[in-house]
Amino acid sequence: MSDRPGLRIDWRLIAAVLLLAPAVAGTWWTIEGLAARRTLRTELAEISHARYDLLNADRWVARIVPILDARIDALDFTKADRAGLKPTVIKALNRLLEQVKNKMTAPPANGSGGGLMGAGNAMMANLMMNALKPHVAEYADIVLAEIGRPDTKAALKRYVRGALTDAARTTFGHVDMRWSDYVFKKHNCTELAACQQEIGRKIAQADAEIKNAYLAALATGALAFAVLMLGVPALARPATVVLMVYCAVLLAGGILTPMIEVEAKITSVKMTFAGTPIVFQEQSLYYQSKSVLEVFRTLIHMGQPEMWAVGVLVLLFSVVFPALKILTLSVVLFRPGLLGSRVVRFLALESSKWSMADVMVLAIFMSFVAFNGLIFNTMGGLREIGAQIAIPTESSKILPGYYLFIGFCLASLFLSKKLERGLRTPA
Repeated sequence: MSDRPGLRIDWRLIAAVLLLAPAVAGTWWTIEGLAARRTLRTELAEISHARYDLLNADRWVARIVPILDARIDALDFTKADRAGLKPTVIKALNRLLEQVKNKMTAPPANGSGGGLMGAGNAMMANLMMNALKPHVAEYADIVLAEIGRPDTKAALKRYVRGALTDAARTTFGHVDMRWSDYVFKKHNCTELAACQQEIGRKIAQADAEIKNAYLAALATGALAFAVLMLGVPALARPATVVLMVYCAVLLAGGILTPMIEVEAKITSVKMTFAGTPIVFQEQSLYYQSKSVLEVFRTLIHMGQPEMWAVGVLVLLFSVVFPALKILTLSVVLFRPGLLGSRVVRFLALESSKWSMADVMVLAIFMSFVAFNGLIFNTMGGLREIGAQIAIPTESSKILPGYYLFIGFCLASLFLSKKLERGLRTPA
């Protein structure tokens, strides 16, 4: 109250107007910060995606080849090794000699009799077999010794590596690395772990800044509502206008920013190949972060009638009803007589009951809790082939846009109750 007679200063209103600045700034910083953060999270999910590692045939080849190389290097063929392999080699050489004999004694392809020539071939074949067979064991030792030579091992490694590479190339599709390479170049990274660490650091910094921004918006809004509503039986028009601006700011923050991010990932996959463990570290399978408007646009673009219905309901209860409510309140402030209309009264004072805020809270919470169980069940196929899979439970996260929207829902509910008398109070 001023010392000059006849001049009243509403300090409550002034304080609420001053608090509007940090509320608007905090909401704006939250919108901008979440947009930048989503870009970082998308880039992190991209370079960590399983398509570049777990589902990339080249990565499997890179992990299997060293194991096979080590196995080949271990082929020293000591006396014990040769004793174990020698019977197999002897059998193979005997089969080879029998095939040579059969070829030499086979009749001509034209069907004519062999005559003396055929008899001569059979005799030569028998003589050769009788001369070679007693020495098969010696030849087996020579073969085993040749396999153990360094140049033979090197040739075998090249053959195995080439066979694996060709099999991977013909069995699996080519992995497009352009988007991953772009992210690496953008953040000046050369290695995956370093790039993940750098982007993770930027995300953590953005989270801290966004947290301060949206908490400032919610706190200043709550303080302004307390200043203007506590101890006041009915709201005056100027106070109602200020509070409606707070509601509009929170609504904008709620529908323009993502409310939840959903990510499916596995912490590690451990398998055993030829007695050697193969480990794939953290892999991302799916990542999405959408606002209410983006959810609506996605549902509409699906082109299915049932998805259209869901999209329209989401837009109606989360955007249209709240916007119409604020617009109707603005009109009724200056023309209270319009409250006699059923439609106007419903939109101004009763539509909050139909905002479905509680339904949205429940739906988001259920998707947040149930998503990890869904992913765990769908990954069961890998466990059936002996893979050990670790699936984190903190992959999905509720974002500040959710809290801003809930703040709007609560603010509009309190304002509607108070306005039943405030709309009739002269300024």
